[in-house]
Amino acid sequence: MTRLVVLGATGSIGRQTLEVADRLGLEVAAIAARSVSDRLLELAAAYPEALVGVAGATPTERKSLAGDLAERVLFGPEALVDLARISGATIVNGIVGVAGLPSSVAALEVGNRLALANKESLVAGGDVVLTAGDRGGGTLVPVDSEHSAIHQCLVGEQTDSVRRLILSASGGPFRGRTSAELESVTVDEALAHPTWNMGPRITIDSATLMNKAFEVIEAHYLFGIDYDRIDVVVHPQSVVHSLVEFVDGSLKAHLGEPDMRVPIQYAITGPARAPGTLEPFDLAGRTLSFEEPDRKVFRCLDLGYAAGRAGGSAPAVLNAADEVAVQAFLERRIGFSSIAVIVERTLDDVEHRTLTSVEEVLDVDREARAVAHGHIGGAC
Repeated sequence: MTRLVVLGATGSIGRQTLEVADRLGLEVAAIAARSVSDRLLELAAAYPEALVGVAGATPTERKSLAGDLAERVLFGPEALVDLARISGATIVNGIVGVAGLPSSVAALEVGNRLALANKESLVAGGDVVLTAGDRGGGTLVPVDSEHSAIHQCLVGEQTDSVRRLILSASGGPFRGRTSAELESVTVDEALAHPTWNMGPRITIDSATLMNKAFEVIEAHYLFGIDYDRIDVVVHPQSVVHSLVEFVDGSLKAHLGEPDMRVPIQYAITGPARAPGTLEPFDLAGRTLSFEEPDRKVFRCLDLGYAAGRAGGSAPAVLNAADEVAVQAFLERRIGFSSIAVIVERTLDDVEHRTLTSVEEVLDVDREARAVAHGHIGGAC
């Protein structure tokens, strides 16, 4: 039976993973979260045999949890790494941010199956993650809906038969807007995603198309396809989750309702399939449309392509600068259009280098954040 370790158990991916696990009767060997919360305490009670990891906790919280959970609770960032090393487990990494990278590397180094929802692992540390997989023999499978779609379309296919990968994008709430119109958009408007219910940062990244830029970089590492053969198409209905075009002109597409439980379940059970909860998909009466992304208005997409092609530290800088800029926008310290400006300036200012370890990735991440913070005032 599959044993699951759920990192980021209190977040959206974690909650849906546990729902899938309960429905399929899977063993939950461990759960972990960034901090102590009522939700984490509920999960600890719901899974009394599971180890519990907390990356950050006050001395008072540590004492209280240790009293309640005894030896099954672990503390500190290293606790999440230790849980990722549980032998023979499937590790679902739903940690938010570059903090998820060490756990991804640890899971692959010991030969575990890593169901990856932490995009920063590949965006910031793609080469480091792939090297860990080669070294330890772990298996990397995507949780993100677009990459899961491509993964499923490639089952039984050879890499050299692929002409291109096509990632679909909803276009976000500002599809069709001009650059001038984006100057005055509000935080509430940017958070109103037309299709998906996600966390604040990823929702803003979807509005700027930076999230799609990150997905392009992830696709490069996941599938070994160069950037010239990875395209993006805007598909407002979010029914076609992504496509693969083959050298003979054939296309495979993955279609379905936008529900993250589907790719989560496949990441755990694939290539086998287990019954799901969605109703049969009705094609009748649906209209599916596709259009090119507006790269002049949504500049983050090409910033991502450029960083990916540059390789080395550039994608890590891209991610760190974007996180700083998005947070500044959410706090209403900069305008929406300034996000791309800050990212571009930070990419220009941080020295490019090769990254070969988790420590080097985290060093670049810290440097890029400091540089991006320095640009915030000038972008207001």
